[in-house]
Parts: sequence; structure tokens; C-alpha cells
Amino acid sequence: MVSRGPSERLAVLGANGAGKSSLFLAIAGFLAFRGSASVLGHAVVPAGLAELRRKVGFVFEDPGDQLFLETLGDDVAFGPRNAGLAEPEVAARVREALAAVGLAGFEERSPRRLSSGERRLAAIATALALRPEALVLDEPTANLDARARRRVVGTLARFRGGLILLTHDHEAARELADRAIVLAEGRIVCDAPAASALADPRGRAALGLDESLFFDNLSPK
Repeated sequence: MVSRGPSERLAVLGANGAGKSSLFLAIAGFLAFRGSASVLGHAVVPAGLAELRRKVGFVFEDPGDQLFLETLGDDVAFGPRNAGLAEPEVAARVREALAAVGLAGFEERSPRRLSSGERRLAAIATALALRPEALVLDEPTANLDARARRRVVGTLARFRGGLILLTHDHEAARELADRAIVLAEGRIVCDAPAASALADPRGRAALGLDESLFFDNLSPK
């Protein structure tokens, strides 16, 4: 089980190599796994992936995985068009999604000419255009400067649906999540309210926040 319900705001934390990106690919349906999982109340099963992706927006760490057309407007329109929406509705969705991420009027911009922060926001807009109930994001603040990071965090704070952040950014977790899971070597070290997880000695050790702490047993607490 990844999340407990459709309105939960969850951070999955871990240092590099902890298994966050593999978990993201698994719950997005791109990587086979053993056992069972649900994303904000939606089961991750092959037969249900199409329905899952209609209700849950997945945002990859690399915006290039989602921005591949000549203009940003076409990239944001890609999902609604594939869903069979009429062009006036597609255009409305594009305007709505770009406004939500602070990129109103960028429809004719080339994604290649955007800054790193704008590209990250644009990738989020491609997910928002389908009006998802929830977003799942892999390292949404990675490699951003302070201003771009604030814009991304602010955008996610305004999103009213469920949220799963897979991130090494513990400050983003504190700002955006109610609950946090800390991973180390692919295992859960801590599962608690976000503030408690970031104060837990085992969680802090796994995140490298307290280098004086070491542990050998990574079984769930």
C-alpha cells in the first residue's frame, strides 16, 4: 500500500539510491513489482492502468519525458486530445493548466527555450490538463535554484487534490505533506506524520540529516 486515500498528501523520502524512482515507475505502471499497491485509493494493476492514469497525474523527474512537441501549448494539449476532448475544451484545458502553474500565455513558446524551473512547471501543467484527482511527482524540486523551487512548491501547495512526492527534499516534504515514508535500500525505515518522520532518529539517519546515527536493521519500525 502506497497511500491511504484520495486526499492524502504523502512524501516518500530517501537519499539517492533509496528506491524512490523505482517506486515511482512501479506505481505509474512502468515497472513490474511483486505484491500490491494503491495510489491515493486507486489500485495499481495492469487492467486498471488506463483508469488510474485518467485520475492520477504522473510527473517525471526529467521534464523532457513529458515535453517533446514543438510548442508548450501542444505538449499540454497532448493528454486532453488523446482523451478525445473537443478542440474548444482542449484549448480551455491548456489555458487553465498553464495559468495554474504561472505560465499563462506561454502556449506558443518552445519547451527548449524555457528555464529549468519553467520546464518543471510545464511538465506539471501537462498532468493538470487532465484535471486529475491526484498528482504523483518524482523529485519535483531537484536541481532547481531557490526561486524556481519556491515556484514549484507554491504550485503544488495550491493544488487541492491528493499528492505523492517522491523526493530527497525534506523541506518540501515538511511544507507540502501530512505524512512521510522514509526509505533506505528499498525498505521502509519510518512511516509517520511528516514532522515526526523528519524528527525520528532512524529517518534522520537514512536521510543523512544526522551522520552520527548508524543502524544495521532496516526492518519497518
